[in-house]
Amino acid sequence: MKFGSFEIHSVSDGFFRLDGGAMFGVVPRVIWERTNPPDDKNRILLGLNPFLIITEQRKILVDTGIGNKDDAKFCSLYAVDRKPTMEESLAKLNLSVNDINIVVSTHLHWDHAGGNTTKGTDGKIRPTFPNATYMIQRGEWEEATTPNERTRGSYHQEDFLPLKQAGQLELIVGDIPIEDGIDIITIPGHNRHFQTVLISSNDQKTIFLGDLIPTASHLSYPYIMGYDLFPLETLKAKKHLLQTAVEENWLLIFEHDPKVKMGYVKIQLGKPVLKEIVD
Repeated sequence: MKFGSFEIHSVSDGFFRLDGGAMFGVVPRVIWERTNPPDDKNRILLGLNPFLIITEQRKILVDTGIGNKDDAKFCSLYAVDRKPTMEESLAKLNLSVNDINIVVSTHLHWDHAGGNTTKGTDGKIRPTFPNATYMIQRGEWEEATTPNERTRGSYHQEDFLPLKQAGQLELIVGDIPIEDGIDIITIPGHNRHFQTVLISSNDQKTIFLGDLIPTASHLSYPYIMGYDLFPLETLKAKKHLLQTAVEENWLLIFEHDPKVKMGYVKIQLGKPVLKEIVD
């Protein structure tokens, strides 16, 4: 869809499932299951929806989905269903992996960065986007390459170490512009060095929410994932972002909602309410 002077798309690398309790933190199942019914293993359906920005100069992809490297056991555990794949989603826009110039990783957890690299038919793992610079916060790189007992399961080294080996890695610190109207901004909460992209064009703004507000069901302030390392910081950032989004009419882009890709939010009776927009 056209957004100011840019073109934006919510693209797909398929679907997967995570434990509903972990996804909604302190919110009881009896509440969250009304909108997110779990399967017999208590897992809820989630989308893998990276964000594509097309400018006159560049094609920028924010996050990359899960990718093709995981074994059958892993895919069964998380009910991974890569239909469509990232490659198929790009093809629908008459693009290929070769057309992407910049990849912005919000963070390096496997459901966001797995598609950064691809296992070839020869068994070798290479960057999925051979002509792209991968922009990652230096602090996140350090956390991912030296994880602790709490975070180790979230990071798969093969998702990002090949980027450095291929010379396609750019480590950044803090908020920086990509080009006029497209800015990388940092929002700690989910983890310490989470980053995302804010677009400003022709008096319009849109933001890719990533794991700050992973689905439309997470708009309510207390709905914060158990995966968040700093939940009170998430709450503070979430309240500020949503209040600003209401005041300035921002378009919100969801990464993990299996149905709702984007929409505008307003406050009714003190609660955020979404008006869905179809790409």
